[in-house]
Amino acid sequence: MEEVYIIQPVFDAKADVLQSEAVALIESAGANYIGCTRQTIREIDPATFIGKGKLEEIANELKDRDATVLFNGDLSPSQTLNISKALGDRKVIDRTTLILDIFASRAESSEGKLQVELAQLKYLYPRLKGKGSELSRLGGGIGTRGPGETKLETDRRHIRSRIHALEERLERTEKRRTLLTERRKKERVKTIALVGYTNTGKSTLLNAMTGADVFAADALFATLDPTARAFEIEGVPFLMVDTVGFLQDLPHHLIEAFKSTLESALSCDLALIVCDAGGPYEMQLETTLSTLKELGFSSPYLVVMNKCDTMEYTRFPKQCVEISAKTGAGLDELKRRIFDALQDEFVRTTLFVPYANMAEYSAVKGLLFERNVIYTDDGAFVEAVIPAIYAHKFQNFSKR
Repeated sequence: MEEVYIIQPVFDAKADVLQSEAVALIESAGANYIGCTRQTIREIDPATFIGKGKLEEIANELKDRDATVLFNGDLSPSQTLNISKALGDRKVIDRTTLILDIFASRAESSEGKLQVELAQLKYLYPRLKGKGSELSRLGGGIGTRGPGETKLETDRRHIRSRIHALEERLERTEKRRTLLTERRKKERVKTIALVGYTNTGKSTLLNAMTGADVFAADALFATLDPTARAFEIEGVPFLMVDTVGFLQDLPHHLIEAFKSTLESALSCDLALIVCDAGGPYEMQLETTLSTLKELGFSSPYLVVMNKCDTMEYTRFPKQCVEISAKTGAGLDELKRRIFDALQDEFVRTTLFVPYANMAEYSAVKGLLFERNVIYTDDGAFVEAVIPAIYAHKFQNFSKR
């Protein structure tokens, strides 16, 4: 198992969170975390970011170990090479490289693989400044998944051509998704998007709400490809969509790379922002909302505190929904809150349909959702939920 040592720059109080996330990222990539050094940054060293003195200390600490060094931040190409030389030509990767490495191992769909390769090549392209061993130190992350060193052997022109081809293929895929979204709207299916920090239990919640069997694991970015499953509330069909999770200081170009995948969240009727009740949920919520704002998100949302079964009483944000996707606690309340949040979209009513008017009713029946039907001597009482835009079509069937 590859060993990884962390260099953690310290700018503010976020360093503790970033370091713990880096350890989780290393474990998610299938590597072994062996230690960390922290360096308070008052002024960034243009050549090595943290200074030669600190690098000498790290080199001495790692002299008997063949470890990869993770700089838990973003490095320029020259900084990466300089740090590598100062540490005896060790492999040095930054936070973005590691995240891309995990993305490459998680992508299952053809679209997901295209998005990962595009993001990797765009990140690699400006770093093609040398040849041979210098390039190899910039190639790949843990395990060198994805393009890795094989792409480093190609010239810049080929990479530019490949980037252009990938962008065209993803553009065609995005057009197909747009058509699918428009079809769902015509079929009056409301979309509920699960968004939020990575590893807060979104996939587990999807399974609990829809009865699906989507892969879920206690790991960062366990789900990369968007997954959609149908479910019902009060006889009304909904579509729940799971999306890639966010992370503190997720690089902007990574968000852009997966923007097409996140279109399901941007165009949803309601978003559920899922937070880990036992974790730093305030930071998770802030990160999620700022990322969504960056993407132009404007849909209504509910804040969902998951994993409440592991918590004693805690004062959570006002109006949030407390649940445990694992045990099922609070899911009925969550369904009620989802329906209430969309109440302007539906009309709950009881209709009376005389037998003489059954043909007229049958012609528009497909526009509502029947919950219960009681037949009498004169006609049928129909408990139904009607999309508000079609309510006027049922005015002739007044309640008795």
